[in-house]
Amino acid sequence: MEATEERLVVYDVDVLDYQSILVSLKTCNAVFCCLDSPEGYDEKEVDLEVRGAINVVEACGRTESIDKIVFSSSLTASIWRDNIGTQKDVDEKCWSDQDFCRKKKLWHALAKMLSEKAAWALAMDRRLNMVSINPGLIVGPSVAQHNAGPTMSYLKGAAQMYENGVLAYVDVKFLADVHIRAFEDVSACGRYFCFNQIVNTEEEALKLVQSLSPLIPMPPRYESEMQGNEVYEERLRNYKLSKLVEAGSAC
Repeated sequence: MEATEERLVVYDVDVLDYQSILVSLKTCNAVFCCLDSPEGYDEKEVDLEVRGAINVVEACGRTESIDKIVFSSSLTASIWRDNIGTQKDVDEKCWSDQDFCRKKKLWHALAKMLSEKAAWALAMDRRLNMVSINPGLIVGPSVAQHNAGPTMSYLKGAAQMYENGVLAYVDVKFLADVHIRAFEDVSACGRYFCFNQIVNTEEEALKLVQSLSPLIPMPPRYESEMQGNEVYEERLRNYKLSKLVEAGSAC
């Protein structure tokens, strides 16, 4: 990228190293903060991601040129708690339950929920302009294969997500476009659920598994025949995203 784009400057930043973040932010007016653990998530990674989120937002607060932070979180920060299967609408007002996530060892959900909450608390305290994007499972050409750890961490509890109508995915190009829109639209605020498709039928589940192959093997019962009879109620709502997307092109 450096060889083909003269305007691109690449910094080696450790989000646990506050000073390295400050150096990279000089003269910047936008920060797109996308924290992920390449190897996947365990209990230790939860704390590291929270600390990283705090460092990034604090550094933004110390950088006068920053106009807006677009913080990339996850749907998993909002969909995990005991009563999710009985809730009619799951939207940006919802948060995953910390005790439930720890009990079920849903480390991806816990990391995303705690890091986003920490980022919001600090952004409000520092009076920073921040928007968060909460995407579903990110898919696209080779995305899952090149990000096997985060993908598998997201999918822990996938059967329960599917049955509760909160399993969803988003195309990586659409997700990138939404991040740009969230930065450029001065009216953008708060959290935005971001997904293209809710997986609530066996047909949609099969399409998702196929897109993730060979990372996830095809279930034997689907190899010869697909039943496609069960349909689960959709609970996710993304009305805010629809308004943002309808506002116009990001480019």
